[in-house]
Amino acid sequence: MEYIVEKIGMSRTITVPSKPVTLLRVLDARVCEVNEETAIVAYKSGKKMNKSIEGQQKKYSLSSEFNRFVTIEVANTEAGDLDLTPLAEAKVVKSTFTTKGRGFTGAMKRWNFSGGPAAHGHRFGRRTGSIGNAEWPGRVMKGKKMPGQYGNTQNSVKNEIISFDAENKIIAVVGSVSGANGSLGRVKVAR
Repeated sequence: MEYIVEKIGMSRTITVPSKPVTLLRVLDARVCEVNEETAIVAYKSGKKMNKSIEGQQKKYSLSSEFNRFVTIEVANTEAGDLDLTPLAEAKVVKSTFTTKGRGFTGAMKRWNFSGGPAAHGHRFGRRTGSIGNAEWPGRVMKGKKMPGQYGNTQNSVKNEIISFDAENKIIAVVGSVSGANGSLGRVKVAR
């Protein structure tokens, strides 16, 4: 079973020794249509609105705040509010979020290269260094670690659930989860 969640932030337990936890809020979602295991689910996110969204809202008779649609695995057998009972029984979840984007970065920051000597007389500095080969094969090999886009990629992590507050729809998972506070992601109950 999958759920759309918002990352609230990190905290820690008050036990001794304490454990770092990430707090995730399950978004209000409506199941619009169920096909075998998967379902079309609508949830609230931002103010995006266009004719296709309005058409979907009219088709499934949703209020105007439900403006995003996604296909996920659900426990529901028919349309209505999303069933949260599998989360109450779950021990481990797989969290999928988009990592923080850091833009175009050099090889030292992106790949943790050491760089060259910073003493007098050296011009190496923070550069990548040699990237090619000799006459054969005479090209840069595929997958070479070089400067480029760093972050802004999907990342999945398995986390153990410490607690689930059904009233406020907040999951506390052990450890960290990728992405900035306030970012949206998915949580899947691990088998």
